[in-house]
Amino acid sequence: MIEVSHLTKKYGKHVAVDDLSFQLEEGKIYGFLGPNGAGKSTTLNMMTGYLASTSGEVKINGYDILKEAEQAKRNIGYLPEIPPVYDNMTVLEYLVFVAELKGIQKTEQAGQIRNVMELTRISDMQDRLIQNLSKGYRQRVGIAQAVLGYPAIIILDEPTVGLDPKQIIEIRELIKELGKKHTVILSSHILTEISAVCDYVLILSHGKLVASDTLDNLQGILNGNGRLELTVRGDEKAVKSVIGTLKKTEKSEVRQQEQDCEVILETAAGTDIRQEVFFAFAKAQLPIIRMELRHMTLEDVFLELTGEKEGK
Repeated sequence: MIEVSHLTKKYGKHVAVDDLSFQLEEGKIYGFLGPNGAGKSTTLNMMTGYLASTSGEVKINGYDILKEAEQAKRNIGYLPEIPPVYDNMTVLEYLVFVAELKGIQKTEQAGQIRNVMELTRISDMQDRLIQNLSKGYRQRVGIAQAVLGYPAIIILDEPTVGLDPKQIIEIRELIKELGKKHTVILSSHILTEISAVCDYVLILSHGKLVASDTLDNLQGILNGNGRLELTVRGDEKAVKSVIGTLKKTEKSEVRQQEQDCEVILETAAGTDIRQEVFFAFAKAQLPIIRMELRHMTLEDVFLELTGEKEGK
């Protein structure tokens, strides 16, 4: 449905987006995840034709977004980070205005507007000026304009930024609902948001695509090594001596913390060394105060792939 090939955007010497290539299929909710400044919004602006690329190309259902803009953009509904609404219009007036801009036939406008208002739950607000709406309702109006015309692809740039917890939950539920009939692309720097609604994630860092997979697969790849964390009562030299006898340990780290040592042991995938560790330290009369088998979270995946971990 969407093909992005060697997409690059430069501002002078600064490279905002660096040679991105990926393909997005129909019927999924995709998450663009990355820290602020990673190039998410710039990428979406180029994908929607709002911004020209320095090099590379974007095709929407086979149409080049710049060379065949009209055909390509018919397939896209876009909500930028700041909703493109007019404060001096009522909700209904604004949606009629958008319907006219999108070239929706007069005979279909009323029905489509009614449907998108019901979908985004703004029917009760249709006669209110947009300037008098809360930020949550303004976002809903912005999503409603994106859905008008029933484009195959809905692109939402940071749709929950600045919303309160209740509004965030409501918008997430709305995104899931949109995902039943549209391909949805969602950008965010919020980990929980991506994990809550997305089927597939693309992680950007410093303008580069560093990962593209399902969340489960990403966690599985980075969980290739097992990780066992211990707190052992004893001095560092004695603890390291015991670790040296462990046959299935590939990597270890020991830090003395007063009378205890904090220990991290890494093993090959699928290897459980807890029993071996327990008996080895018991034989050396070094009590294990804590033992925890560590499972990688989405936050760990994000930090690992974007190089945001301490010392990277």
